[in-house]
Amino acid sequence: MPFSVNLIKRLEAVEPPLRGALIALLEEVERQREVSITKKEFLEFAKTTEENFQKVWKTIGELAEAQKRTEIRLNELAEAQKKTEQRLDSLTEKVEALAEAQKRTEIKINELAEAQKKTEQRLDSLTEKVEALAEAQKRTEIRLNELAEAQKKTEIRLNELAEAQKRTEQRLDSLTEKVEALAEAQKRTEIKVNELAEAQKKTEIRVNELAEAQKRTEVEIRKLGIGLRRTREQIGGLARSVAYALENEAFRKLPAFLKERYQIEVIDNIIRAEIEGEEINILGQVKKDGQEMMLVGEAVLKLDDRRKLKLLSDKVQLVKETYGKGVIPIIITHFAKKNILERAKNAGIIIVQSFEWH
Repeated sequence: MPFSVNLIKRLEAVEPPLRGALIALLEEVERQREVSITKKEFLEFAKTTEENFQKVWKTIGELAEAQKRTEIRLNELAEAQKKTEQRLDSLTEKVEALAEAQKRTEIKINELAEAQKKTEQRLDSLTEKVEALAEAQKRTEIRLNELAEAQKKTEIRLNELAEAQKRTEQRLDSLTEKVEALAEAQKRTEIKVNELAEAQKKTEIRVNELAEAQKRTEVEIRKLGIGLRRTREQIGGLARSVAYALENEAFRKLPAFLKERYQIEVIDNIIRAEIEGEEINILGQVKKDGQEMMLVGEAVLKLDDRRKLKLLSDKVQLVKETYGKGVIPIIITHFAKKNILERAKNAGIIIVQSFEWH
């Protein structure tokens, strides 16, 4: 059956598989028409054929309209994909710039290694997100391939893909904000590092100044120590001189004082002696109640420490062992504290304060 020009144009607008089916249908109609039929049958057939043609053309129109919508959605999706790639390129540049800034930070300060680790962790997180975005893009491509294979599900899949694209853009917006915030924080870190380096220089200068001052102080302290040692030596010499003066006065005053006050008679001169390396300030032979004994004593400027009583006790024991006689212990002093004086008397020690023999 010959086809009209209008019919041929319409058939060319239809997808090849559908076009073949329509042509086969028309050929079958032509074949059936050639079979001998009655007028009534022909009219019925013509009516049925017309209705079928109307349905076919309606279906062709709907399919053509659906095809147009598909092409529009595909164009929109392609445009969105271009924008996504542009934003990914921009994001890649920012990430590379951030990595370069991070290298400068590592060179400037090793002491901020811990902070650097945290920055690297954040960069790792960013890398994971970028990789996840790439993975999502791969999934998008897979969906597009599936869309080409199943035309009936095209609109549903396109809606799903458009929704996924919206989420991708939202994640890109969020990720872009985080990258920009991180870049800003990196700038502040570099400023802080520079300030810290400057402060470190000032600190080193101050430490050097303090070290120099410390050296001068140590020199002065050594000088002061030398002076203090000399002063102590002078005071010690002066104290010893005063003590010897007290001993010498005791040598003169004690014989008469002891005889008058304690009925102790000095048989021989009272002397200063050394026994087994131990200095004895006062040593002499005396007689008390007809018995010969040894007088053993210490001369101290001030009797204010009970350890001085212990020192005398040790010397008394040494004299006993040396001479094998009884011992009368005695302490000559300018002043004795009351509690020490009572302790000495309880121990049988004669305490003579210099003002007593005047």
